[in-house]
Amino acid sequence: MVATPTTPAAPATPAAPAGRPPPRLPPALTGQRFEFDSVAGRISCYADGPQVSSLPPLLLVHTVNAAASAAEVRPIYEHARGTRPVYALDLPGYAFSERSDRAYTPRLMTDALHATVAQIQAHHGAGPVDVLGASLGCEFVTRLAVEAPATVRRIALVSPTGFRGRKQRRGPPGSVIGPAWVGTLLRGPGKGPGRGSGWGAGLFRGLTRPDVIRYFLGRTWGSKNIDEALWRYDIISSHQPGAEHAPLCFLAAAMFSADITTLYEGLNQPVWMTHGTRGDFTDYRGTFVVSGRSNWRIEVYDPAGALPYFEQPQRFGAALDRFLDAPG
Repeated sequence: MVATPTTPAAPATPAAPAGRPPPRLPPALTGQRFEFDSVAGRISCYADGPQVSSLPPLLLVHTVNAAASAAEVRPIYEHARGTRPVYALDLPGYAFSERSDRAYTPRLMTDALHATVAQIQAHHGAGPVDVLGASLGCEFVTRLAVEAPATVRRIALVSPTGFRGRKQRRGPPGSVIGPAWVGTLLRGPGKGPGRGSGWGAGLFRGLTRPDVIRYFLGRTWGSKNIDEALWRYDIISSHQPGAEHAPLCFLAAAMFSADITTLYEGLNQPVWMTHGTRGDFTDYRGTFVVSGRSNWRIEVYDPAGALPYFEQPQRFGAALDRFLDAPG
């Protein structure tokens, strides 16, 4: 394991002009950044907060998109580090974690979470941890909690995927919603993991232009008032070597679990789900499958986008603390 102290991320600058190397990726969060090898490859993780605490450690799992990173959970990380040990990983294929050309799947992402929890337990003891996921990261958090229930105490899900409309996802265990031919198309004729990025490389370059990143953040926020520091960080992170590999699997829908409805129903831990009322992620009609369960609590943030902790950090932080610290 390699550990590196970090300072708050300095305001990033836009990516370098074509033909020049991209700016060096700065740390996204404070505290210590450490790396470790796992079955999911080299994983980077941030850690902060008191070394000794009566409160369980909290693991934060960011979203998945063309420019994702642990920077997407910064407000929660900064809130939690004042009272408890807090960890935030860069998922495989993003930021400081390994970005090799391979298949990025729910299995790979969940294996990264299993490995990160093991690292946390090695430092704080074998007790269970609390876990928060955002957007598609919620699917990996849920699979983790179903596969290893003794390692996860409480679960917070922010704008989770898999509840849009009333159609349920009850596919074979471990299956994904994206057909294989889409991934093949994005990589080009006869290409696959380990053989380059095919036609999708041009698509990725278009999606990671600064104005396009701003456009999609606006759709996430449901407003033009996005977090500017996150936008700047996304630009640099998405122009690092190998940055296209995981997003192309995301675009091919190879990271969306076809069995996620079954997994959500399989959660026995206390679950706190939140979502906003603006932007692209407001259709949660599918929550009828879990809303009547005694271990689920659903809270709506209005007005807010898909990451309400950026827009209402104090309210969100206080509500998260009440959920994590509640007896029982």
